[in-house]
Amino acid sequence: MLTAARLGAAALSAALLAGVAAGPALADSPSPSAPAAPAVPDGLYGKSDPTYDGVWRQSLALTALTAAKVTPADSAVDWLTGQQCEDGGWPSFRAAGAACDPKTEDSNATSVAIQALTALGGHQPAVDKGVQWLKANQNADGSWAFNPGNPGDANSTALAVNALFAARTDPASVAKPGSGGAAGKNAFDGLARFQLGCSAPADQRGAFAFQPDPATGALAPNTLATAQAALAAAGGHLPVETSVRADATPKPLTCADGSAPATVPHAEAGEAVGSHLAAQLATGGEHLTLTMPGAEPKPDYTATAWAALGLIQSGHPEQAGDAVDWLEGQDATWTKNGTDAGAVATMLLVSHAAHRGETTLTGQLTALGPAPKANAAASTEAAAPAEKKKDGFGTFWMIAVGALIGLGGGLLLSLQRKRNPKL
Repeated sequence: MLTAARLGAAALSAALLAGVAAGPALADSPSPSAPAAPAVPDGLYGKSDPTYDGVWRQSLALTALTAAKVTPADSAVDWLTGQQCEDGGWPSFRAAGAACDPKTEDSNATSVAIQALTALGGHQPAVDKGVQWLKANQNADGSWAFNPGNPGDANSTALAVNALFAARTDPASVAKPGSGGAAGKNAFDGLARFQLGCSAPADQRGAFAFQPDPATGALAPNTLATAQAALAAAGGHLPVETSVRADATPKPLTCADGSAPATVPHAEAGEAVGSHLAAQLATGGEHLTLTMPGAEPKPDYTATAWAALGLIQSGHPEQAGDAVDWLEGQDATWTKNGTDAGAVATMLLVSHAAHRGETTLTGQLTALGPAPKANAAASTEAAAPAEKKKDGFGTFWMIAVGALIGLGGGLLLSLQRKRNPKL
């Protein structure tokens, strides 16, 4: 199920980075024995095979367009809501008419769908059902797995926390009851179990592991896990709308001799991961790097984008600025010249959070899906010049008519004087 086609999807990318066994990656063209890719449904953004990322890219696209004040077409929203299963979860993709299979529902798709529908507004029943699905499929340690029933991972847990924040549900209140009625681990506890603390080397503190080592429980920093967990650690969700700006650089984790806690306290998690990411960006040419066994390291656009979102959310847009500049310079490569809907949507979310120009990206994204509804804000702006012209035209005629009246009055008075010199 893991595939390079879904580099933007949280847990799948992290699993690739972690070297987890995966299903066959998509080739440029299917082999004769490979099943044909499903047709791209009407209403879905992007033209590539939606099997692995349909709900993911659609949710990002709807969130990004809504943040850019574009009202998506009903068909685009209906496609996303139509993917939701009766129990509240979303699969990565479900073909039209196919029944829901609980084994294919995943926390990543569900989490981004909740954020998209919350941003759109007017879909509270679907959002509530999605939140209930997340609660029902939380692990006892407070974490979430990509597919329920598996060990949790940092990316999936972070996305679930993002969704809870978006739905105005306190992650500290979301916990599976422990044995004997004892309080279970909450969502913040689940996220904290993946973050490297004071026992790690100084240059790794604040980073996140994808999962603990199954044999030893040790945590090893993972680039994408760290970047995607940063937004949740900072208390944020998509779209990032914060206007908070801290004067100082992100604060590194405080590690007093012998008295530091075993896990990073939630209150320090956002600053700790921000400090780590800022240092990684500064030493890495203002971008993060994808490293996989047996492959040459290469720039990780997705991780860099999520790192920028996390830093902006935590009040450090200055530390994110150079990374945003780098992403803008790499835009055509990452987005495949504006044809990769997931990448374009993510870049638009970054530009929106950083208060950069969004017009080109908005146009690219709208071109990859159904035509949006009329944009009320744009219509108002477009109408304003017409009103100005109308007002200016009316003012001109008032002046002209006034001048004619004055001229006519003057001529009349002149004639009267000629007839009656006494006037």
